[in-house]
Parts: sequence; structure tokens; C-alpha cells
Amino acid sequence: MTFKEQIQQGIPAVLPVKKVYDLAINHAPKRKDILSAEEKKLALKNALRYFEAKHHAELLPEFAEELEKYGRIYMYRFRPDYEMKARDIAEYPGKSVQAKSIMLMIQNNLDYAVAQHPHELITYGGNGAVFQNWAQYLLTMQYLSEMTDKQTLTMYSGHPMGLFPSNKNAPRVVVTNGMVIPNYSQPDDWEKMNALGVSQYGQMTAGSYMYIGPQGIVHGTTITVLNGFRKIKKAPKGGLFVTAGLGGMSGAQPKAGNIAGCITVCAEVNPKITQVRLDQGWIDEKIIDLDELVTRVNSAKENKETVSIAYLGNIVEVWEKFDEANVYIDLGSDQTSLHNPWAGGYYPVDISFEDANSMMAENPELFKEKVQETLRRHAKAINKHTDKGTYFFDYGNAFLLEASRAGADVMNPNPTIGREFKYPSYVQDIMGPMCFDYGFGPFRWVCASGKPEDLAKTDAIACEVLEKIKENSPKEIQQQMADNIQWIKGAQENKLVVGSQARILYADAEGRMKIAKAFNKAIKKGEIGHVVLGRDHHDVSGTDSPYRETSNIYDGSQFTADMAIQNVIGDSFRGATWVSIHNGGGVGWGEVINGGFGMLLDGSKEASKRLKSMLFWDVNNGISRRSWARNSEAVFAIKRAMKSEKKLKVTLPNFVDDALLKNF
Repeated sequence: MTFKEQIQQGIPAVLPVKKVYDLAINHAPKRKDILSAEEKKLALKNALRYFEAKHHAELLPEFAEELEKYGRIYMYRFRPDYEMKARDIAEYPGKSVQAKSIMLMIQNNLDYAVAQHPHELITYGGNGAVFQNWAQYLLTMQYLSEMTDKQTLTMYSGHPMGLFPSNKNAPRVVVTNGMVIPNYSQPDDWEKMNALGVSQYGQMTAGSYMYIGPQGIVHGTTITVLNGFRKIKKAPKGGLFVTAGLGGMSGAQPKAGNIAGCITVCAEVNPKITQVRLDQGWIDEKIIDLDELVTRVNSAKENKETVSIAYLGNIVEVWEKFDEANVYIDLGSDQTSLHNPWAGGYYPVDISFEDANSMMAENPELFKEKVQETLRRHAKAINKHTDKGTYFFDYGNAFLLEASRAGADVMNPNPTIGREFKYPSYVQDIMGPMCFDYGFGPFRWVCASGKPEDLAKTDAIACEVLEKIKENSPKEIQQQMADNIQWIKGAQENKLVVGSQARILYADAEGRMKIAKAFNKAIKKGEIGHVVLGRDHHDVSGTDSPYRETSNIYDGSQFTADMAIQNVIGDSFRGATWVSIHNGGGVGWGEVINGGFGMLLDGSKEASKRLKSMLFWDVNNGISRRSWARNSEAVFAIKRAMKSEKKLKVTLPNFVDDALLKNF
């Protein structure tokens, strides 16, 4: 069968041969045994409903074995034989070009070079899933190949509920992930519902089909590191940045450190993923001995090198060793997946990687105890360095939140609303006031042709647009503009592409609309192929996350999620090709609501109208919420937006003199 025929057949009528478990692939850890005997039967019934009754007797023992071995039913037998990668959009079967663009993005999320656990359909973060099982993938791709521009595919946590009549201006796909009743939003609730096959954790861009590999966070991390050094009034050259995590998104940190120009030490416990990052060129060196690491870092400091070093081992060992050896750390953070602390997101110190994985599945209570012991020790070591002057920030991975729950010394001795922790979130001190409040966030695009030359052309177009905008930009956003122009000019030489031919840069509404408009014109002229627009959920208005994206909201509304819900609803009727809303993300299940979108540019007048309508809303929805919280940068930005668009009229806050409140 051809590739197109395999897509169109969906779930095959004749069962494919059972596949051998590939030990060369980086697999998800075994999930804990959380279902009762009755619930296991229900999980099997739920899995078998995808298949004709004549196949049930053969598939039942196989699915039961998967549930027992891995804690989930992945249906490995149905994993396609074709190469999993984003192809030229013209290679996909279908009646709708918009649907073809979504197929392209789904396959990119599952590309072996992109996905963290590709055979388990997990893109990043340990549990950020595109689908729960391979039957869902096959059925979804079949639906997309049949869809017309007058239908919408409804996705329930990876399950394609079906094609429904709609209209050409409606989204082609609407995605929800993990949208459970709030009282059932604890970690074990997710474990149980995921094991039953009824809900999944979409992370952010994993379940939204908009992940573009670590590049997606390289830029944000680069900006964070650059501004972190600006905050401590030190040039990055010769400065030391210490952090942890080389998995999905966290793998961006060493590359970002290199672009910023500092020394980066990033610890990782997983040997496979460490080697992958070394092979990909995302890290320069790998060291397994702590004494050797100290010597190497001291040498790099002395020579003011720009270098990224992976330490294969636990990050706690690094913090403690550097304290003992008096290695001064300028910037410190952590990007392990602490939103997922009990299932592979964070590993206990002094236990081997293999033994920890066994303990995680076989003795989860002891594993939790060891993780919390490690968090207390981790925080204690960090505190010793910050006492010496290190600037430490939480990278929005729930490090401080989980450390506090473990009883670690991370609480602010003099807390105020929104500043309960000893250390700030990077959004509070850097990304929030410097970027999000002004409307700057992670705008991204993917060249649907798959051609590197198309990406080079879009880079040049974007750079030209930004340089023209910068000429008349107010002084308040000149630094943001300059950083992004520098970024896009160096994008090709930094070799950021993994998987699809994609790019990201931080832009405000004006920049996003003008860049998109220029792309659409180039497509119409035949200069480039179709382009898919999107963004990370880690943005101005897509996400309500009190410990990350909205951590610099201090009016008491940081635990509300109106903004994210309004965002995705507004995007859906303003022209998005697909929209998504998730419970959970980089900070954990039940801790955040995330909204995302994708939009296909095809060179048409309709695309030009859609991009203007939707991108303006997508950004300014968030700026308006931030301005109402009395963030002065956002008040400035929303006033500019109202001046540029006469149809926009936003309620502005009146500021209260704090002196009036002294006696109350």
C-alpha cells in the first residue's frame, strides 16, 4: 500500500503482525498499577471498542499484557510501518488543504527526532501526549483524509469523536485534553483516567499538534538567560548558568546558553536522551565525573568560553559539589518535569536511573518519599549558593511548588500576594514585565512544503518586517525588537530545526499580523509554499497558570482561567484552522488551563482576513487582562492597541494611592 492508501484505510480490517518491542527507542517509564481488577476489565473493554468483535479474542491477551507491563494500553501492533515525519503537504491525501496541514503537524509531533517517547505517542514532558493509543492516531488521520471544508473533527483527549457538519469559516479541528471536573483533577485521577483510556495529558503544544522540537523553547530560554544576566548587571561571557533536564523542552537549555554566550551546565539522569542531545549538537560536551566537571568549568570560566556541558547524573550532586569546590554560579534554575514528579519527571538522588524506574512502578510510595527527600536536599544546596549571590529563578516547571509540598526551605519569610516563594518565577521578573505585558510572545510558523529554502525565505521576510517596525517603535519595546532581529538573523547558523522546517520568534500583535500578511502575499505570488502559523501556549493570553504564565498578576485573579477559555473560543470564530484547550501543562495536571491554535496560510484573500482578525484578538485578549491587573506595561500596550484599532475599546483600571490604604 502507498502512504496515502495507508492513511485512508484507518484501522486496518486485517490485523497487522504483532510488533517487536524496540529497545533502541526511548520509551516512557512504566506507569504505576492504579486500577482495580474491575477497572482493568473496563480499560480492556474501552480499548477493544475500536475494533470489530471478530478481533477481540486475539487482541484481548495482548492488550492485557500491555496494561500489566506498562500501565497503559498503547496498541503497539497498530503502529504504522511508514516513517513518522512531516511530509510536503502535497503528499497527504484529502479533500481539504487545511486538514492536510493538520496531518502534517500531527506527524511532526511524533517524529522520532522530535518526540520524547514516540512509540507511546508522547511528545515531551514525560506525559505530553498527542494520542492515548495507535488506534486513535489511525482513525484521526483517516477522518482528516476524508474531511471537507464544511466539516469539523471533534477530539476528546486523543479520541476522534467524529466529523460534524459545520462551515468553511469554522475550525477544521477542535481539541480538548484532560478537561475533567475540577474535583477530579489530582495526579492520581489523571493516572486512573489515562489508564482507563478516557482522558490524556496534552501538555501544551503536544496535544495541540504545534510542537516544533526544542527550538520552540530555545528562543524563550535565550531571552530569559540574556535578561537574567542583564538583571544581575553582568555580561554572559564567562558567566555560569546551572540547570537540569535534557528531555523534551528542557533540551533547549544548553543551546540557548550557547546563543546567549555563557557557560551552561545541565544535568540529566537519562543516558539515552543525553546521548541524543549530544548527537544532535544541542550540547557540546558530556561529563560523568564531578571532579572532572569542576575542572572543566573552572577552565571555561578562566578562558571566558561559550560552552554547554551535560553532566550525566543528578542535578543535586552538581549543586552540592559546586558549593564544596567554591565554583560560583551566576544564574541557576531547573527544568525537570516536576509537573509530573511521581512518574518520571524528576528522579531521586543516590539511586540509579534503572532502579528509580523500577521503584516508580513497583513501590510508588517509597519513590515519592525519595523524590521529596531529594527536593529538600536540592533546595538546601541552592540556598547555599544564593547566599553567595547566585540569582536563582523557577522556570515554571513546578520546582518551587513541589519543593514547598515536600517541606523544603523555599518559602518567602515575608510573603506578599503572588510572592509567596523565596525565589521568583522567571515570568515574574523577566518574561512577564519585559515581554508578555507588552504583547510579545512565541509566534511560530512551519513551512508546509518541508523545504529548507522556504524556511530561509520566511526568515528573510520576517527580518525585513521586524526591521521596518523597529524604525517607528516606541523606546519601551526597542530592546524586545532588537533581541528578536538578532535572533532571526542568527537562526540559520544556529541550526535550530529538528523535524519540520519551522521557526519561532517573539512578536507582538503588530509583528505577528505583518509577518503573516507578508507570508500570505509570498504564497500568493508562488515564492514559497503554504505556511502553518501557531504559537506556544506559553504566551501573552493563551494560558492561565498562577506559577508561570500569569505569575506576575497580583490582583488576586491568578487562579482564574477566564482568559484561556475566552482565548480559545475567540480564536475559533475569528479564523483559526484548529483550536485546543487543555487541563495541565508544564506545571502540572490541575494547575493550569492552556489554549492554543493553528492557522494555515494559503495565499488567499480569506486567509488574509482570518489572520488579521484572529491574531489581533489572540494577543490583545491577554494584554487587556494584564492591564486590568494594573500591570503598567500592559496598560501602555493596550492603549497603543486601541489607538491602532478604533473598534477596540477596553476597560482600563484606575490606580489607587497606597497611602490611602495605610489605616485600613
